[in-house]
Amino acid sequence: MSLKNKLNRLKPHISGGAHAINNPPPESTRIEIPFLPKWESENVTPYLLDQDYCLIREVKYPLAQKHGHYHFQDFLTAVDIWNKQPISHPLSAEGHRAEELFFFDTETTGLGGGVGNTIFLLGYASVIGENLVLRQHILPHPGAEVPLYKSFLEKVNYKTLVTYNGKSFDWPQVKTRHTLVRDHVPKLPAFGHFDLFHAARRLWKHKLDRLKLAVVEKDVLGIEREDDIPGYLAPMIYFEFIESKQPDGMLGIIKHNEIDILSLVTLYTHLTFQLCGMDTSQTRKESFEVGRWYASLGEKAEARKVLAKLVEGTDFTSLQAKLTLAYQFKKEQDWESSLPLFSEVADAENQQLSIEACVEASKIYEHKLKDYKYALDYCLKALEIMENTKAPIQKTQQQLDLRRKRLEGKFAKFPR
Repeated sequence: MSLKNKLNRLKPHISGGAHAINNPPPESTRIEIPFLPKWESENVTPYLLDQDYCLIREVKYPLAQKHGHYHFQDFLTAVDIWNKQPISHPLSAEGHRAEELFFFDTETTGLGGGVGNTIFLLGYASVIGENLVLRQHILPHPGAEVPLYKSFLEKVNYKTLVTYNGKSFDWPQVKTRHTLVRDHVPKLPAFGHFDLFHAARRLWKHKLDRLKLAVVEKDVLGIEREDDIPGYLAPMIYFEFIESKQPDGMLGIIKHNEIDILSLVTLYTHLTFQLCGMDTSQTRKESFEVGRWYASLGEKAEARKVLAKLVEGTDFTSLQAKLTLAYQFKKEQDWESSLPLFSEVADAENQQLSIEACVEASKIYEHKLKDYKYALDYCLKALEIMENTKAPIQKTQQQLDLRRKRLEGKFAKFPR
């Protein structure tokens, strides 16, 4: 700093009350955006803040457009279904308008948590008017998180996040990064959260070895990616972009993120149609998983409606449906309804389910009906089946031996 400038800075303090001389601030330096024409050709525009910036891409899709097996307008139908169905479910959009759901995904420099993991792409989509509007906020360099989060939070006015494993990863990462810039950007809003990963695991873990979104897209939703950049390459490509400023690699990541977000719309629609009985191509196994989910939530009427359609037959899915319904009736203390179902499964050829059903039938006869002969018969039947199994479970064997001894004593004392 020159001597003249130093003296000017000191004048207010040594002038004995004289008015300070306010020099005009230096003219703002123009921000240069590398390769701006290339970005603009891809619907990307800069968001300027002070002497920094981030990049924002916006694309509009007509609701009539199809992505996989569904059109985006089918999502509106899905929300309407939940608002007409008196069902309590973690994915229910009851009380929501379609515009209030916010399909969200991020791209980061690593898969770990903590402040060392930087989010370099915040992407989301929501229904606005007659379109599904997709926006992506891009971090052009690591120091630009203030404009990144300020631009993002200026647009956030939605009620519920829809993510894929976002409860465990995406949103916690947003919270972590937000703490570093919270004095300069708006607060994070309160959100509801639909995490579709947990729903996909419930419905399709029986047929999918992996439950990555790309796998669910291909095997369930009918979505085929072309020339897609694998997610694990995203950090490497981003670091190269920071050095070179060349957009090409980043545009590939942006497209990958775009498909992820659009697939969340299709996945939520499909899950709704599955859960609400609107999917005409639903398999029996999928129907069972839906019924079992409702049973676990205490939605008795809905579980019974779904499972009752599956109990006819002796295949594995029918046996599972019978067993699940039997447990539900047992929880309701409806022994007359639960006992015949346990008995049917006990007589089936599936050893594992048969042993389980024998034990439950034995419990009902012993503790509720006080019929120790039948209770002992089912206990002995379970022991016999277990002897013929290739891999007996020691703990169950010990429990059955104790039950047999107790029942033999009761039957000897209170024969019928």
